[in-house]
Amino acid sequence: MSKIGKKPIQISEGITAQISDTAIILKNKKESLSVPLLYGVKPKLEGTELSFEVLNNTKQARSNWGTMRSLANNAVQGLLKEYEKTLILEGVGYRVTKEGDGLILSLGFSHPVRYAVVPGIVFDVEKNSILKIRGADKMIVGKIAAEIRALKKPEPYKGKGFHYSDEVIRRKAGKKSGTSSS
Repeated sequence: MSKIGKKPIQISEGITAQISDTAIILKNKKESLSVPLLYGVKPKLEGTELSFEVLNNTKQARSNWGTMRSLANNAVQGLLKEYEKTLILEGVGYRVTKEGDGLILSLGFSHPVRYAVVPGIVFDVEKNSILKIRGADKMIVGKIAAEIRALKKPEPYKGKGFHYSDEVIRRKAGKKSGTSSS
């Protein structure tokens, strides 16, 4: 019995929910998110309460029950308050600039790296080294943050590169200068 799947989701004011044959569509004034239906799970909308039930008692259907509820809850929370990931860029000469809605990243390569705009995602740049990625879809915000971080991962000696604001980079000691007595 899923502990997560049993809990109903309260849909707040300003958000409308609609169930189609293939997805749950959640909308607020600005955005619309679609959560695809998973095998063996049936959503029920009663007033402002969205709940889920298992159609058959297979292992996959029981697994999808909690997953479906979590995906729908993430969509509701994202429409209420946007998700945000913060990336910090460290390194001499490394910087992030915003051009239109996209980004230009100077990461020590022979050319600047351009990152195109993604619908539903907002980039905020502070001090040329702090990048905030905001959006209603938790999965897309995390995916974009991971893609940008992968362009220049933090290296363990000086910590140069992108890292999340809450990430701890384990540092290694550099070369030891040895004295040779011949």
